[in-house]
Amino acid sequence: MKAIIQRVAKASVTVSDELISSIQNGFCVLVGISREDTEKDIDYIVRKLLSIRLFECQDSEKKWTKNIVDKDFEILCVSQFTLQSTLKGTKPDFHQAMGAEQSKDFYDKFLQKLRKDFKEDKIKDGKFGAMMQVHIQNDGPVTIILDSKKEQ
Repeated sequence: MKAIIQRVAKASVTVSDELISSIQNGFCVLVGISREDTEKDIDYIVRKLLSIRLFECQDSEKKWTKNIVDKDFEILCVSQFTLQSTLKGTKPDFHQAMGAEQSKDFYDKFLQKLRKDFKEDKIKDGKFGAMMQVHIQNDGPVTIILDSKKEQ
């Protein structure tokens, strides 16, 4: 399982000009699910998302001291199977990505765990399987890549 974390001042997802979700300060997270992912991968990514310290303390000049829970910020998750691609020459190959129906259930479990471990109203997501427009205002910019297979 892969997650691209982007610290944002704001982010939103639209589909066919309809606003699906939006957040203010927090993370926009692109989530790629592989065929080999299990609940252990969900646990790892959720734990890291909620504990990674990418924010500063207002009372101090120290950076990287606060996490998303400390700041009570929001998370906008966007399912993105293309994160599991490999290149065959100049063409992407998506064979490592979990199939659509199975990955929908897996992604829903990921969102459920994130909502359970943090706050339900702080977790937003796009529209699974849709052609989405993801608008972000990156803060920093700060972008972190998580890969559950490389970190366990």
